[in-house]
Amino acid sequence: MGPLRFVQVLFLCVVFMTVELNTFFLKFCLWIPPRNPLVVYRLILWWLIAIPTIREYNSYLQDSKPVKKVGAFCWLSLAICILELLICMKFGHGSPSPNRINPAAAAAAAAARSPQLAPLSARPTPDPRRDATRATAMMKKRAAANKPAGSGELSRFLQSHIQTINDTFQIMAEAAPGGLERTEWSQVVKLGEQVSRQATVAGMVWSGDLPDVETLKENIVAYFNILQGFLLGCHGSTVGAGPTLHKSICSSAKSVVDSSFSLFNQAVSAFESRSPDRKTIIPQVTGTVWEACLALNKVPTNNCVAIGRAMTQIGVYLKDVLREMKELPVGDSGDSTAEKSSNGAVETTSCSDRDELSSDLELDEDFTEEEIAVAKMIVTVASDALVVVKETIRFITCLLKSSGNRSGANEEKVETMEKLRSCCRDAADQINDLGASVYPPQDLSQMNSSVKRLYDGTSAMRREISNLNGSPESAYLALERFEKSLGALEVEIDGDVVNEMENLTISSS
Repeated sequence: MGPLRFVQVLFLCVVFMTVELNTFFLKFCLWIPPRNPLVVYRLILWWLIAIPTIREYNSYLQDSKPVKKVGAFCWLSLAICILELLICMKFGHGSPSPNRINPAAAAAAAAARSPQLAPLSARPTPDPRRDATRATAMMKKRAAANKPAGSGELSRFLQSHIQTINDTFQIMAEAAPGGLERTEWSQVVKLGEQVSRQATVAGMVWSGDLPDVETLKENIVAYFNILQGFLLGCHGSTVGAGPTLHKSICSSAKSVVDSSFSLFNQAVSAFESRSPDRKTIIPQVTGTVWEACLALNKVPTNNCVAIGRAMTQIGVYLKDVLREMKELPVGDSGDSTAEKSSNGAVETTSCSDRDELSSDLELDEDFTEEEIAVAKMIVTVASDALVVVKETIRFITCLLKSSGNRSGANEEKVETMEKLRSCCRDAADQINDLGASVYPPQDLSQMNSSVKRLYDGTSAMRREISNLNGSPESAYLALERFEKSLGALEVEIDGDVVNEMENLTISSS
């Protein structure tokens, strides 16, 4: 048939041998155990594809028509073979090659160590003491063989890289200088995806059949180099970041670093102790790295979004404080105030509910009538404080929408919004202190101190809101209502202090 037929058959043999070799290369490069069912499934799939492929290729060779076409299964088999070969080339780059053994040296060493091949005159005379010493030495060698090579060396190697990452993370304690070029957060997310992929590779390496120590060291170096690049990218994204945005970036980066440390600490510990739970523990810790990297997509990308989320968290915090206060039998004044702000109408509980609350108050022997009145006032103050935070968030949102997407239009207001957020946070902390002082015996001096600080906070909030311009009428109304509640609470507290002084005077006389 000529040399063309020889080339055609030779091409079939090359493809066939490549498919067979890919079986071993894929197991080696992807760290797939020999008994993994994926190996069997692949062979079965190739067997099913090879039957029609050989039939189509044979028809192509035997066909005498001038224009011939190769069948679909032939193209499919060739594409799968090339794809597997490319996978082996990509993931097998840099993999250690098996140690080469000199056959002549191996045969000579075997002959020298074999007592059956040695001459009779060279055989040693039996000696009980020497045999006992040799047996002890063999036991020590076996005990040392049970420990993995480089047991303590691998831990020291890991700790040196962890210290390097900690030093890099310390750079993020302060935001990057404003003169540097800012790294976009989308680039940081891509770096996080690289960390996630490298964590997957590390999980496969450390949970499978472990190679030598040098290969594990290469895996540690590769992972921590990518992690260090991720931290430098996070630091570059803090250019021009305010305190709130900087805190969000640092917390997200810290979660990635902590999960990475946990992954390699447990992996090295399981490797050195030969723990049988290694194949179940390491994939779980790898999942925490994935979650930390996925959480990077939720990090705010600019100062305004970061401040808005922080204000929302303050509102949630105040809701929790108010919910705890409402567990006390102190009436329903807080709900009515909150509903007045959000809906414009006051929704109160029914008469039966009020009677039930009043009966609970009368049956509670821990609270006096004066303490119950103060507790009701504090609930009202907490509810009005929540309204102030809601109206402030609404005011800032409307202000940002009105300014649009003009370059630098919102960034100029960051400092003022940061101060406003700080005022809201201080007010929430003072409300929490008031809630803690509700329980008897009530600390009236602590209440007076918190009320004065809240007064100072409202003045600062008015000043910062006025600096933002816009239309803050609703925010001002909420602040006025809040100040009235503070005034009523202050009068009630002063009245209780006077009553205590009168009782003290009467008892002393």
